[in-house]
Amino acid sequence: MAKSRIAKTIDAYRGTVPQFLRFVLIGVSSNAIGYGLYLVLTTIGVSPSQAVTAIYFASATLAYFGNKSLTFTSNASVWSTGARYIIAQLIGYAMNIALLAILHDYYGYSHQLVQLIAIGVVAVYLYITLKVFVFQDTK
Repeated sequence: MAKSRIAKTIDAYRGTVPQFLRFVLIGVSSNAIGYGLYLVLTTIGVSPSQAVTAIYFASATLAYFGNKSLTFTSNASVWSTGARYIIAQLIGYAMNIALLAILHDYYGYSHQLVQLIAIGVVAVYLYITLKVFVFQDTK
């Protein structure tokens, strides 16, 4: 008997919730450390955008390996996913810097709050992008 469309949809998304929870676990871990370093750097006088720049790519590099092996359980080589991951992270970085520039520099909101918001916005973007662009069908 052929599966109904609803059953196929449920099967397709059955693994998404645990996958998303693994992404959140890795993200919370790496972003808590990154945000702590961000606060330290800005407290000692580093500008918010410079602090993000100093931390973002190191954090993204570490997150790559956690997301590749734990979140998306990809067996693909770094070579097959690396370029797409770099593109996704560059866009995420640009989003983060843009949010800081608009909400902090232009509108005057607290950079600490803006960075927390940016972490959330970029995380949603990255989950979707990593799932459909970087690690799609790479098992």
